[in-house]
Amino acid sequence: MEKNITNYLNAIYQNSKTALSSIDGILTKIECKDLRDEILKEEKRYKEVAEECEAFASKNGIDGIKDNNWFEKARLWTSINVGTLTDKSNRKIAEMMLFGTFMGVITCIKDEFDHKDLSPELDAIITKLKDIERESITSLIPYLEK
Repeated sequence: MEKNITNYLNAIYQNSKTALSSIDGILTKIECKDLRDEILKEEKRYKEVAEECEAFASKNGIDGIKDNNWFEKARLWTSINVGTLTDKSNRKIAEMMLFGTFMGVITCIKDEFDHKDLSPELDAIITKLKDIERESITSLIPYLEK
């Protein structure tokens, strides 16, 4: 049972850390103040989720909380830098962020199903993460039209 909770916690934590890594990599490429402000607002919310995961781990004596591995971080960095090499438009940045956000929602749904009825507290955190990602999708879609 403990291993399953650790796996569930890690899944949520890594999802939020992937979003934070993406934001960190793309912020320097954003020229539009409104888009930058939107991404910074999202960053703050993803940090809250990561911090909630860290607090859950601490409270429950879980030492196994893990960030994404170096391969995942390198893949993400490469994707962002190649993706914005010739196009740093709002549309391109929103598109890249939306792809990642859609993947985040899919991952949340799968993780929540895979760990059904395991921890109401983690269920609440993953629900918060899904809500952030759904709101992000709604906020970013208008940038595809600019």
